[in-house]
Amino acid sequence: MTRPLFNKIVIFGVGLIGGSFALALRKAHAVGDVVGFGRSETTLQQAMQLGILDRIGSDLAAELGNADIVLLATPVGQMAELMARIAPHLGAHTLVTDGGSTKGDVVAAARANLGGRIAQFIPAHPIAGAEKSGAAAAQADLYAGKKVVLTPLPENSQEAVARVRRAWELCGAVVSELTPEQHDAVFAAVSHLPHLLSFALVHDLAQRDNRDLLLSFAASGFRDFTRIAASSPEMWRDICMANRDALLDELGRYMQELETLHEALAEADAAKLEEIFDLARSVRSNWTPQ
Repeated sequence: MTRPLFNKIVIFGVGLIGGSFALALRKAHAVGDVVGFGRSETTLQQAMQLGILDRIGSDLAAELGNADIVLLATPVGQMAELMARIAPHLGAHTLVTDGGSTKGDVVAAARANLGGRIAQFIPAHPIAGAEKSGAAAAQADLYAGKKVVLTPLPENSQEAVARVRRAWELCGAVVSELTPEQHDAVFAAVSHLPHLLSFALVHDLAQRDNRDLLLSFAASGFRDFTRIAASSPEMWRDICMANRDALLDELGRYMQELETLHEALAEADAAKLEEIFDLARSVRSNWTPQ
């Protein structure tokens, strides 16, 4: 029998991201032992029942010392404390990666809490979220054909980066690399801002006296625009705070765009509206998600 590429992986947070990572590596016959840690005993037991985990971890030193990869799949707000807890127990050859949607804050947390182990941390962001969360939402093909962005640090060896890249590729992902700063600027524009706007629209309607009437007539346009407002409030609170500066910049740009639309409507400037809509339609029609 062929020996798996990774004898043992340890996952902190066995929900959608962490659970799917484990299931995908299992499907690829690339992992031997999968150990899970988490805040919720219920979620951990569910992950056991679903075949995501081989066992629930109880001793950090025993599990981390000989692990090949540790995946931090918790909300980004929890990662600093988690890094401080695991740092003393990491094996010399154990690599750590994460699934956080922001990178600047996670890298700062790693530098503050991993100490001399910083070279073993290869930051990552799998772009494969879904509205549902928890172990029951995990799926072996979540990452198939989806992008994962690595943001390697100067301290990382090429071998370490290649090993983490290989893990995500075995999950079916298409792996890219950016700097942490590039990553956060890009995703403020194309991910974090859209989520903020989606939450804002639903929140606005939710406070109206005729909310039920409005929602009863909402159709596909509303459904498509607000789908992401069903995402985890805790996770998106952490993301917005973590990437606050870049998100404020993007929100300012969007407010200027709204002001332009407001002016065009107030002045009954149909030509301006059509000009804006035409450019937007052209770009959106030619865009193909990769």
